[in-house]
Amino acid sequence: MSNRLSDATSPYLLQHADNPVEWWPWGEEAFAEARRRDVPVLISVGYAACHWCHVMAHESFEDEATAARMNSLYVNVKVDREERPDVDAVYMEATQAMTGQGGWPMTVFATPDGAPFYCGTYFPRDHFQRLLEGVATAWRDQRAELLDQGRRVVEALSGPRTLAAASPPSAAQLDLAVRALVRDYDSAHGGFGTAPKFPPSMLLSFLTAQDERTRPLQSADESTPAWLMAVGTAQAMAQGGMYDQLGGGFARYSVDREWVVPHFEKMLYDNAQLLRAYVRMGRRPVEPGGVDARTRTLLLRVAGETADWMLRDLRTPEGGFASALDADSEGEEGTYYVWTPGQLREVLGEEDAAFAAETFRVTEEGTFERGASVLQLPAPPADTWRFERVRRALLAARGERVPPARDDKVVAAWNGLAIAGLAEAGVLLERPELVEAACGAAELLLDVHLREGRLVRTSRDGRPGTSAGVLEDYADVAEGLLVLHGVTGRARYAHEAGRLLDTVLEHFGDGSGGFYDTADDAERLFNRPQDPTDNVTPSGRSAAASALLSYAALTGSERHRAAAEGALSPVAVLAEKAARFAGWGLATAEALLTGPRAVAVVGDPGDPRTGELVRTALTWAPLGTVLSRGDGRKDGGVPLLRDRVPVEGRPTAYVCEDFVCKLPVTSAEDLREQLLG
Repeated sequence: MSNRLSDATSPYLLQHADNPVEWWPWGEEAFAEARRRDVPVLISVGYAACHWCHVMAHESFEDEATAARMNSLYVNVKVDREERPDVDAVYMEATQAMTGQGGWPMTVFATPDGAPFYCGTYFPRDHFQRLLEGVATAWRDQRAELLDQGRRVVEALSGPRTLAAASPPSAAQLDLAVRALVRDYDSAHGGFGTAPKFPPSMLLSFLTAQDERTRPLQSADESTPAWLMAVGTAQAMAQGGMYDQLGGGFARYSVDREWVVPHFEKMLYDNAQLLRAYVRMGRRPVEPGGVDARTRTLLLRVAGETADWMLRDLRTPEGGFASALDADSEGEEGTYYVWTPGQLREVLGEEDAAFAAETFRVTEEGTFERGASVLQLPAPPADTWRFERVRRALLAARGERVPPARDDKVVAAWNGLAIAGLAEAGVLLERPELVEAACGAAELLLDVHLREGRLVRTSRDGRPGTSAGVLEDYADVAEGLLVLHGVTGRARYAHEAGRLLDTVLEHFGDGSGGFYDTADDAERLFNRPQDPTDNVTPSGRSAAASALLSYAALTGSERHRAAAEGALSPVAVLAEKAARFAGWGLATAEALLTGPRAVAVVGDPGDPRTGELVRTALTWAPLGTVLSRGDGRKDGGVPLLRDRVPVEGRPTAYVCEDFVCKLPVTSAEDLREQLLG
């Protein structure tokens, strides 16, 4: 049978289009139907790459008996959390409040008005069947209590979320954040806390920026705690099973503290942020106060391979980037990625298999399930030529396996993160094709996702979805466009970023210097979400602060700078109390402490000296520095480029703060000295 999901643009919803469950997509029609039938609503929230979502689907939603119970007792609503992060946020908060934990699949029983009264996550089929009957009985016999429970949940979770702070974090508070992170740091294995371990991409950027501020790049002083935590974590992740040693790219998280066994789904948002973090760490010079040659090689190799993976496995025909690769293939998690010694011998022969097993830590006992091992690379191979030959052979053989499914919807916010990462990596790795890929994604967002000045959150096959963009979409896309303007000199990207940020100021403000995650004219849920904490992606508030601050440095707009400072005020509280959940806010606060500095480069785009100045700026300027590039003939309406002209016909750089600039320079060495001065 086919249900009401067959016309969805979400791959996750389409996965359930042939379930015997009579699913409804999220919308007023579903709740009206629940009121007409006088039954509760069962809301099931997940995403396409979610392993346990698949398990629950196979066990329950594809089971005729379970589906019959669901259809007779409830109106059933299926939600893609990536397409509707606002719906996910309000019900996840309820789930965590009721159960003390959260996760996906998320299972919510709600009144026909949408008020949640019972929540959970994954339920095995027998348990789920009993729960369906039990909730239905309670709805029939104890409805007043359930309605009261829903009312109390809504009241408890409604209203704005504020953290008391009058201003952005000071240098002293950022130092406190580092000390708080030291307490959580796993000095033996890198990362923070214990298992499971998620890649702390935003913290890597903060710690790198903090180290640069407290120990300038030209200093020969010993490494700071910030740098030791950042590089220790980056190395450990890159050498373990979290990183795909054959194809590049990072898995979503590690189930153990040693980074050996990942949860195998691979997300665009993780890899876009880690690409940017690794290339920023690896840009440091090999000299006193910088990074040693071996570590720098590792950081830049991983950045380049991650970019390759994004272009190879996630890029869509329309030029955007798909959301994720599934954890499962052939019905099991990890099958595509793991190896046994016997499988190595089949592909490589005895001698090369023995070399591969030792190099990648593949054992007879295995590190995963049924004697299979996740590939690790704890040390550089002694024979690099042989290693590359073996690696290529294994990658080719793996390509013959059944690959994980791809969630090919394009999410605006995550493509904004990808644009920023690819643009910087393209310059710093001297790979112009990465910049062109970033431009392709930007053009897709501007052509397909932007409708009458407002963003649509998702698209698929070049067709826009129906979900309105949320704060993170506007902010992350604006950030990506501003970075892309800096490396390409295309003024259009700066102007479009400004329009998006004006929408943020006009429609997302909370009246107290902060922002809601949804616009004032978006669909009304029982609570208007407003989360200041960074999780696996920057919070909308942190992302907005970063983009607003960059735009203010580019244009001199006091309005945008004041908004950025107001948005950063909760970070002053989080810095000491919850630094692990404020990574991007902390990194943006570091940029604020440095000005942020701005660099305008003007010169003929075809002159290699122009590109050298841009690369020098990205290499030596403090993280958070705003870059603008022009041809020196016209400013394109970008204020930072106004009256910036080449000196004696040579490409020229201007280093500025608050639009007060140092003397223009025409050599990379002079620019380096100014940036370090």
